[in-house]
Amino acid sequence: MRYSGLKVIKEALTGHKGWRPTWRDPEPKKSYDVVIIGGGGHGLATAYYLAKNHGITNVAVIEKGWIGGGNVGRNTTIIRSNYLLDGNEPFYELSLQLWEGLEQDFNYNAMVSQRGILNLVHTDAQRDAARRRGNAMILNGSDAELLDTDGVRAMYPFLNFNDARFPIKGGLLHRRGGTVRHDAVAWGYARGADLRGVDIIQNCEVTGFKIENGKCLGVETTKGFIGANKVASCVAGSSSRVMEKAGMRLPIESHVLQAFVSEGLKPVLDGVITFGAGHFYCSQSDKGGLVFGGDLDMYNSYAQRGNLPVVEDVMEGGMALIPALGRVRMLRSWGGIMDMSMDGSPFIDRTHIDGLYFNGGWCYGGFKATPASGWCYAHLLATDTPHKVASAYRLDRFRRGCMIDEKGQGAQPNLH
Repeated sequence: MRYSGLKVIKEALTGHKGWRPTWRDPEPKKSYDVVIIGGGGHGLATAYYLAKNHGITNVAVIEKGWIGGGNVGRNTTIIRSNYLLDGNEPFYELSLQLWEGLEQDFNYNAMVSQRGILNLVHTDAQRDAARRRGNAMILNGSDAELLDTDGVRAMYPFLNFNDARFPIKGGLLHRRGGTVRHDAVAWGYARGADLRGVDIIQNCEVTGFKIENGKCLGVETTKGFIGANKVASCVAGSSSRVMEKAGMRLPIESHVLQAFVSEGLKPVLDGVITFGAGHFYCSQSDKGGLVFGGDLDMYNSYAQRGNLPVVEDVMEGGMALIPALGRVRMLRSWGGIMDMSMDGSPFIDRTHIDGLYFNGGWCYGGFKATPASGWCYAHLLATDTPHKVASAYRLDRFRRGCMIDEKGQGAQPNLH
C-alpha cells in the first residue's frame, strides 16, 4: 500500500477501514541470509538498503524491545554534515543527501526540515576554526557560510550579544542542516524493509552467539536459535555488552546523554543554534517545545536517564545564550546511551570472526548518520568490501595509527 494525499482523503471518507499495520509481526524462521541485531535506525536502514540496493531480502532484524524505543526515538533530531576531517565529511555529506530524498524514497512522512544550523563563534580562535571547517565542508560538496555579528543578529536578535564574558562574534551557518522526526525515521525504514520481505522481530533479545571454528553461525535469542550466513550488530550504546557475548572487547565506552524539551511556545526559533562557549544546542519542534541538550553525564552508564548536575549545566548554557529562557518551564527530559569511541568516530567493519560484522561507536553522530550508516553497512554485508565513504571506519585503525580525531581530544571517549 502506497501512502499519498489521495489515500488519506479516501480513508477519511470511508471510515478509515482500508489501513493496514505498518509492518508485519512475524515469528523468526530457522535461518536467514543476514541477521541484523538492533531494530533502531541503523539496523532498519541496513535492512532496507540490503533489500532495495542489493536484492537481499532473506533478512531478519531482531530487537529486544520495540521499534523506536531506543536511541532512534531518544535524540534531539538534528541532521547535518558540518564536519572537518576527510574521514568524516564525505560520509556525513552522503547521509545528508540521502536525508534530502528520504521521504520520497521510502514513501513515509519523516518531517525532514532543512531549517539550517548555526554554530556560534565567541573568540577569534573559534572564528579561525570555523573558517577552516567551512572550507573543508565546501571542498567535500557541502555548504557553509561564515557570518559576522550583524549577520547573526539579523537571524536571531534575541540572543545575548552584549555579554562581556561570551560575546557573539559570528557563526558558521550550514543551511542544509536541520531536523527530522526521529521515531518516524524508524517507522519509515521498518515499513520499507517489511514491504520488501524483511522480517522485523520485536521483543527478541540476543543471549549469545554460536561460533564454531572461527565462524559465526547464528545467534541464540529469547525466541530460540536463529541461524545466519552473516550476523550484523548495530546496537549503539549496548555494543560492548552484545559483542562481549562473542568474546570481543571494543574500543568503546557507554555514556548517558540527556535531552530536554520545554513547554510549548509560539514560533521563536526557526533553525538550530549551538553555543560555542558551552555545550548547548537548541531547536524548536513542530509542537512548539524547545528541544535542547548538552554534555554527557561523564561517567560510564547503561541507564537511559541522567543526573541533576548536567541538567543544571545545560540550563546555565541556555540562559547564558538566551536569557529569555529563564521564563520558560522545562517539560520533560530523557537519556540515550551513547557508544563513545576512543577518537570520536564510528566503525563499520568486519570483525576477526568470519560472518560477524560490527557497526557502532557513533558518539553524538548516530541519528544524523542513519541513512549513510545503513547504506554503507548494507554495502559491506552484500559485497564484503567497505563503501568508499566509510573506508576509514575500520576496527584496526588504532593499531595502524589512523585515528579520526574530529575534536582533537585524544583517547578520552567522554570528551568527544
